[in-house]
Amino acid sequence: MPMKRFAAPLALVLLSACSGGEAPRTAEFVQATPAEADFGNLRVRYNALPTLALSEPVAKQYGVARDAGAALVLVALREVKGNEESDADGDVSVTAHDLSGARQAITLRKVEAGGYTDYIGTARVSPRNSYRFEIVVATGGRRETVKFQRNF
Repeated sequence: MPMKRFAAPLALVLLSACSGGEAPRTAEFVQATPAEADFGNLRVRYNALPTLALSEPVAKQYGVARDAGAALVLVALREVKGNEESDADGDVSVTAHDLSGARQAITLRKVEAGGYTDYIGTARVSPRNSYRFEIVVATGGRRETVKFQRNF
């Protein structure tokens, strides 16, 4: 019974300790980390996003159906010379693993966008699941790997 007397004040003390006595602050925008990896003069840009996040015109341009159970996977290879980038050619493969370890190979195709050639494909995703993507690029006699994770 003596513990009941202290439960409410203790909860109030614990809750006030969370803020450290500071007044609430507005949320600050945090810039996303660049989704790119450099390997000498080869730059690999990559992303995976829900196809529902695409506008109708963009989905149509890419030939991708907007679907709650699909994510667009985009890979761009660029050759870097100084401050300039140009298309780089190579063989690209992508696999995705969900939290249960299920693996899926993602079939990629080339698309023209904004004067560049990109590689796109779709992955089956489920809500509230996290996916680890592995990109393997073979170009110029070398092989590079990029790994990243996305939550859907």
